[in-house]
Amino acid sequence: MNETSENSIRIVIVDDHPLVRERLIELIDREPDLVVSGEAEDRHEALEIIAAVSPALAIIDLTLKNSLGIELIKDLQTRHPAVKILVVSMQDELIYAERCIRAGAHGYITKQEASRHVMTAIRLVLAGKIFLSETATSQLLTRSLGRPAASNFEFSISLLADRELQVFELIGKGHSTRQIADLLTLDVKTIETYRARIKEKLALKDAPDLLQRAIAWVHHQAG
Repeated sequence: MNETSENSIRIVIVDDHPLVRERLIELIDREPDLVVSGEAEDRHEALEIIAAVSPALAIIDLTLKNSLGIELIKDLQTRHPAVKILVVSMQDELIYAERCIRAGAHGYITKQEASRHVMTAIRLVLAGKIFLSETATSQLLTRSLGRPAASNFEFSISLLADRELQVFELIGKGHSTRQIADLLTLDVKTIETYRARIKEKLALKDAPDLLQRAIAWVHHQAG
C-alpha cells in the first residue's frame, strides 16, 4: 500500500476474498494521490475501520463474510454519509446495480470489468458522479419509463425487496427456513412470510417450484 500523506485520498476495501483485495490495492497503488487505508472482510470490521480512518471512498463487495454488502451500504448511508461508495461485485448488475444506488452507493462495477474500468469508476465517484455501465444506465432509464428491461423472470426478480431477494438466494443455496431465520436473526414466521411473498411475486406454485427457481437463480449468478 502507498504511504499515507496528508493530501492522500483514503480508500477502504471491503471484500471477503484476499486476492480481490490484493488486486484492487495493486491498481490503486499506481495512483500517487490515492491510498488504501484499510481492508475488511465483513460488515462489522468494515464499520470499525471506516469509523477509525474516515475514508473518502469505500469499495464494497455485495457478498461478505457473515454479512451482506447492501446492508453495509445502508449502514454507511446512515452513519457516514460523507463516505462515497463504489460496489465491485460478481452479482448481476441488471438486478443489483439499481438496488445499490437506491441504498446509497455511488457506483457499481462487475468484477469482470474491474481490471479495465475500476480506476475510471473510482475517479468518477470521487468527483461526485455516478458510475454505471452503459447497460445498467440503459436499464435504469427504461425502468423509469415503466418498461421491463430484461427477461420476464429477471424483471420479476427485480420486483423483490432486498430482504426477499436475500431469502430467495439463501433458499437457492440449500438453507432451510430455520437456518435462514438463524442467519438473518429473524424468527421462522417472518421467513415464512417472506417465502409467501416471493412465491406471489414470482408466480410460483409451491415450495418445490420456489426451491427449483431459487437454485437456478443462484447457478445463474455464479455462472
